[in-house]
Amino acid sequence: MEQYVIKGGNPLVGDVEIAGAKNAALPIFAAAAMTDETVYIDNIPDIRDIDVMLGVVGHTGVTVKKVDRHKVMINGGNVHSITVDSEGCKKIRGSYYLLGAFLGKYKHVEVVLPGGCDIYMDKVSVGATINVMMAATLAEGMTIIENCAKEPHVVDVASFLNSCGANIKGAGTDVIRIRGVARLHGTDYTIIPDQIEAGTFMFAAAVTKGDVTVKNVIPKHLESVTAKLLEIGCEVEEADDCIRVVAAKPPMHTQVRTLPYPGFPTDMQPQITVALALAKGTSIVTESIFENRFKYVEELVRMGADIKVEGGDTAIIAGVSRYTGASITVPDLRAGAALVIAALAAEGFTTVDNVKYVERGYEDFHIKLQGLGAQIELVETDKEIQKFKLKVG
Repeated sequence: MEQYVIKGGNPLVGDVEIAGAKNAALPIFAAAAMTDETVYIDNIPDIRDIDVMLGVVGHTGVTVKKVDRHKVMINGGNVHSITVDSEGCKKIRGSYYLLGAFLGKYKHVEVVLPGGCDIYMDKVSVGATINVMMAATLAEGMTIIENCAKEPHVVDVASFLNSCGANIKGAGTDVIRIRGVARLHGTDYTIIPDQIEAGTFMFAAAVTKGDVTVKNVIPKHLESVTAKLLEIGCEVEEADDCIRVVAAKPPMHTQVRTLPYPGFPTDMQPQITVALALAKGTSIVTESIFENRFKYVEELVRMGADIKVEGGDTAIIAGVSRYTGASITVPDLRAGAALVIAALAAEGFTTVDNVKYVERGYEDFHIKLQGLGAQIELVETDKEIQKFKLKVG
């Protein structure tokens, strides 16, 4: 089983290149199947979730071909099954995006597709917004989606569909209007940068008292992350496509509540919790998007954090002076990245199990961290762990 072994204590310093956004790529792969012409999608991250989703799409008969590590060709002209039931569906939630794509393209008889309608989302939902948007793209007439999600990857899916000939207006606002078109055509499209990967490295700088510049980003997508970093005492410098984070002193306490975009992202909740557990004073983090997103807290406590979870959605954090290395287990993707950040700041050695979760969403994570000065290695055996410990001392 693959593990990370980490010796903490080194500030992260240097530049890191951010990959394309996983959360945009997955629905765009489904949307690409809506046209019978060839689509090229560039700047895709080289991670496990991408490979699984491409497998799910290909299982339906869609032609899928990797052009290179970060570019894929998709052609939906030979779909032989609109029943999405490959083994990969059990591994990745993003497979549900084929629902909206195939409803729009094939108008499956089990789900009546209206010619046009007003759809009000009782709760802001990224997945529901994207699915309805795709289904409406090839529906007759005008569809209006109200109270829709405004995340950057929602906008990116709309931009991709428009580049294929769709007529979508208002993506990124509370109301999206889609006038159905008869067909979509091929295109060549580049995915936006991954705001969550960027935010993760920004908080890695904060936690390790480092100086990191994240490159290939859209600073506007990171405004809520930047605001919290400034609030806890970091220096943040923005340029056109990069952000530099300098953490010259221990973080200060604050309060955080996750919210739909442009609020603070739920996918950044574990990372800021790791930072606040080292802050002076008491912080409160409230999770308002997803349930059970504090499963990693037990692992942080094992490293010396003082955190109590109340009601399942609120973490009360009393800052401590340091983390201590331990053997910890990753419960999910974003928590896994946060636990690695904690290990980078800890005294001594940490071994991290279940790193397959981290590799689902972060391209070359340990390699990028090594490039910033982290002492981290991907290993499979106890012998490799001992070799690493001897090497770094």
